[in-house]
Amino acid sequence: MYPVWQVLHTYPVRTFRAEAARAGIETLSRAGLPWDMFGMEALDVLGRAVPFEGVCFATIDPATTLVTSSIKVGIDDPCEEIFAHHEYVEDRVSLFTDLARRDVGVSILHDETAGDPHRSSRFRELIEPVFGFGHEMRVAMKAGRKTWGGMAVYRAHESSGFSPAEADFVRSVSGLMALGVRAGLIATTAQARTDWAAPLDGPAVVIFDAAGDVEMATPGAEQRVEELGGSLWTSPPPALTSTVAAARSLQAGRTGSVPRLTVRSRTGEWLVVHASPLAGRGEGTRIAVTIEKAGASALFPLVVAAFGLTGREGDVVERVLRGDSTTEIARRLHLSPYTVQDHLKSVFAKAGVTSRRELMSTVFFDHYATRKNGAVGCDGWFDDAAPDAG
Repeated sequence: MYPVWQVLHTYPVRTFRAEAARAGIETLSRAGLPWDMFGMEALDVLGRAVPFEGVCFATIDPATTLVTSSIKVGIDDPCEEIFAHHEYVEDRVSLFTDLARRDVGVSILHDETAGDPHRSSRFRELIEPVFGFGHEMRVAMKAGRKTWGGMAVYRAHESSGFSPAEADFVRSVSGLMALGVRAGLIATTAQARTDWAAPLDGPAVVIFDAAGDVEMATPGAEQRVEELGGSLWTSPPPALTSTVAAARSLQAGRTGSVPRLTVRSRTGEWLVVHASPLAGRGEGTRIAVTIEKAGASALFPLVVAAFGLTGREGDVVERVLRGDSTTEIARRLHLSPYTVQDHLKSVFAKAGVTSRRELMSTVFFDHYATRKNGAVGCDGWFDDAAPDAG
């Protein structure tokens, strides 16, 4: 049912409002705001083109497409645990993990359920009786192939519901919103790291002022910069200067992606360098550069340790959490489908589950639910070293 709105535009969004909203969200995506502040500002702009009575705006771990933190507007009781139960255990309709895999990651609940939203457990047990809404539209915010955020917007029963054209508009700005969330996670991490002493094995942050000079840096940043072949205060290495320039290009609107590069240090270690504009008062724009170890999300070592998995079993779980089928896992890991199934049987036995869905539910409640709404790092995973981490 859901593809119908891709070709039907029966209820057009007012053009002047849509253009203004798109321009506003694009500007916000380059402003370097912390992710939650970006979310509130972007929702205010979005609401002028696509009105709504309630909304849930969330960050999503790009490694697994599971929700890491959220803000809500127009919802008195967020019911976090109940929401998570429906999202990862009971419901089957237009879940964020599913939307992240679609080419068009937008869903109108009435369309998904052929006009019967009560087929969705979250609607009949949470959205309608607790939140008091009668309509839902969801979107996965994707930058490239990675999902950085998700949003569910709600309207009252007496409204006409969400139109195909409104869904099309939300889809058209979802990439900009993903960009804003991704840049916001960098900005949030950068601010936190300049306020406290970061351990060397955590992300190092360097702040460049409007003139291009290093203004401040976290402990350990000097060593990281030297490992990249430069000097922090006198001659930053090309890995930093190029990302700073790209971040200024992003802020000016000449490019549409957060600069990110992977580089090998003099010690042989692979590092990832991100850069993003920082919002603030005064003239010019500060740029925050974050340097961190390259590698998979911190989730998978936790899962491997918790379940006692082998390295290959951990690889299989990673692909399962991304939503890959057995055939896709076999192709990506260069295994036979039968071998993948054998690994899955072993994983299920160790985790005490009987299906992929149970496995995802277990991972969420063990590794996400207890940390949700804590500090989220620039890679989308929880920043355990931060003072306010969950």
